[in-house]
Order: sequence, then structure tokens, then C-alpha cells
Amino acid sequence: MQTIAERLKVARERIDQATARAHRPSKSVQLLAVSKTKPVSDIRQAYEAGQRLFGENYVQEGVEKVQALASLSDIQWHMIGPIQSNKTRLVAEHFDWVQSVDRIKIARRLNDQRPDEKGQLNVCIQMNLDDESSKSGIAADELEAFIAEIDGFEKLRLRGIMAIPKADADSQQQQQTLHQLADLFGQYRTKLSNFDTLSVGMSGDLEAAVAHGSTMVRIGTAIFGARG
Repeated sequence: MQTIAERLKVARERIDQATARAHRPSKSVQLLAVSKTKPVSDIRQAYEAGQRLFGENYVQEGVEKVQALASLSDIQWHMIGPIQSNKTRLVAEHFDWVQSVDRIKIARRLNDQRPDEKGQLNVCIQMNLDDESSKSGIAADELEAFIAEIDGFEKLRLRGIMAIPKADADSQQQQQTLHQLADLFGQYRTKLSNFDTLSVGMSGDLEAAVAHGSTMVRIGTAIFGARG
């Protein structure tokens, strides 16, 4: 049975190979280890193997892990799950990134509740280009107005867009969605100074996502094993 360190090595090799095939610069794609439902001990093992970016889906669980590992000051914590209004303060106070911003109300609360000493909160706008009712995210035609709103929040730093493409999409549909995301990202990357993150791609579609310009892939099971 492979260790977490060994699985991390395999994941990084997949990213490196996909990056090379896409003729992109080495190390231009970051690995976000999705540690939801996994114990702190697993995160420590990944940290000891060199991993620094971790993603959590559930606010309370994530906050407990942030607090438990507070001594590891160079960990970067990403909230990647949906956020209810009554949980925004916890997120604003404990996380470094929020990738799942899909409502202005949530963005405003994160901005208002971000402690001054923490600096700006990095955020990504979650897109839902496949119009899946089961997923959060905004449509492409809403993006421009959404960006303009977030631009007015002093304690938020808009870093890019995030998406979870349709899981059972055929190859053509997958390519179409990834192409549209890449196009949107390219449009705003040239206009906005900190807009540098396209967070898309997981274990099953990592290679396709990297080929379409993803700068951050989110991998959980392939690193930590199946959820218990």
C-alpha cells in the first residue's frame, strides 16, 4: 500500500508530465491537496513530504485543522466548498484563500469580517458553465459585473476563477467547458494585475485541465485515499 508521500510523488509527476506535454513552463501548475474528511495526521504526512497547499470543503472541520496545525506557519489554507452566510466570519478569520465565492453577499461578508492583521483574503470566483443545478457558481455572462463588484472590496484580492466541470461529460463537452474557462481566464488575466489563477482539474481530468491552461489542480483521493 502506497504512503501519502508516494502518492504525492505520483501526483506531482502527472502534473509535470502534463505541463511538459502542453509546452508550458515547468512548475507553472500548483497542486492543491484536498484534505476534506482526512485527519490532521494525514496532513502532517503530506506536509513532511513537501506539500504546502491544502483545500478544505467544510468550514468547521477546516477551521479545526487550521487551528491544530497553526505551528506550521507556511501552510496555505484554501476553502473550496460552499459557504453559508453564518460561516463567513470563521472563513475570513482562518483561511488564506476562498475559491468558492459565487455570491456578492458572501464576498461582502468575507471582506467586512476579514481581520486587518491577516491582510487581504485571496479569492476566486466559482464558475458553473455547465449550468448544473447541483453545483454552485455563476454563469459566464455574469462574470464581468461580479468582478466589478469584488474590485470594490478592499480586503479581498481577486486571484482568478475556479470551476468543477461536469463529472460525466463526454470528451467533447469536457473540452468545450475547459476551452471556455481558459478563454475567460485569458481575457481577465491581461486586464487585472493579480488575476493569475485558473483552478480547475482533479484526479480524473488533470491532464485535460493542464492542457487548457489550469494553474492549480485539486487532488484528494489520489493523495489521501478514499474517504472513510
